[in-house]
Amino acid sequence: MARFEPRRRSGGFGSFLFWLLAAGAVAGIFVFAFFSSAISRPGPSTEDTAFVVERGASGASIAAALQEQNLITDPLLFRIANRLHAQSDTLQAGEYNIPAGASVKEIVEMISGGEALQHSLTFPEGITIDGVMRILRESEVLTGEMPEAPPEGSILPDTYHVQRGMTRAALLQQMRDAHDEAVAEIWAGRAQNLPITSPEQLVNLASIVERETGVASERPLVAGVFINRLRRPMRLETDPTIIYGVCKRYPDRCRDGRLVDAQGNRRTIRASEIALDTGYNTYRIDGLPPTPISNPGRAALEATANPAQTNAIFFVADGTGGHIFAETLAEHQRNVARWREIEAERLAAERAGR
Repeated sequence: MARFEPRRRSGGFGSFLFWLLAAGAVAGIFVFAFFSSAISRPGPSTEDTAFVVERGASGASIAAALQEQNLITDPLLFRIANRLHAQSDTLQAGEYNIPAGASVKEIVEMISGGEALQHSLTFPEGITIDGVMRILRESEVLTGEMPEAPPEGSILPDTYHVQRGMTRAALLQQMRDAHDEAVAEIWAGRAQNLPITSPEQLVNLASIVERETGVASERPLVAGVFINRLRRPMRLETDPTIIYGVCKRYPDRCRDGRLVDAQGNRRTIRASEIALDTGYNTYRIDGLPPTPISNPGRAALEATANPAQTNAIFFVADGTGGHIFAETLAEHQRNVARWREIEAERLAAERAGR
């Protein structure tokens, strides 16, 4: 007798699970396509906009700020794009130039990639530490408390490119590191048998060379004159050391390392100041001053480490911004007389033009 067995139905729970997963996959693809399209769509801004990401800001606060500045329409899209397209684990602090119509994806890639604007801060060659600290203090790009002023001659003057939000202490340290690296390299390549025996003395003399001439081609010659004087030995007798000492003792007589009168106008050195022993005045002391009188640039350091071979021991201004060099006192005195004539002619012309 044949036995009847019930027929098994195919599918069941396994089939249901398959279709459920398939439906989920299709929905996931749809959602992904939707958000990919949404975050790639041009943004609402109609002009380039500067946007600042504060140090330590969260993704949520950045998204809210972007929406407030009309750079995105939906903070949620920004957070989704950050998960999908960020180029690093954190959004980088700084100032960003967001182009008009930038998409959420482009903004995320820009901020996560740290493509922040660079701001230039220039510290001219021969600047004093007081000048350095003033630039740091007055900068609207830098942040943080003012660091303690370092010793004179310990930073390398240059143009530094910084991002908004960089701390004043960090930039100052960067300038000090650049100085140390440059001095070590230049000292290692110095000429032999110089009458300076340490990197510190190199910086000291270079600071004087820097303040003596603004003509780049003259620096090796000026350095050569001072090297010759140190070898004799002979006092350096350089005006910038008078000015530096006066400025340290009487700050009210100076502005940005220059002597000024009561009205704030630049003036020449007074006879009483030439006679003043400030500890820096090389008309009154032998050898180098106790510290550098400025922060020399790389070119002045190199000129001092490898000075021109010259027999000159004197120089005086020539009236054009440069100097005339002399090997003898008699020749130098003639050059000084000519310089005084130029100064008198210039003063008379100024008075006639008033």
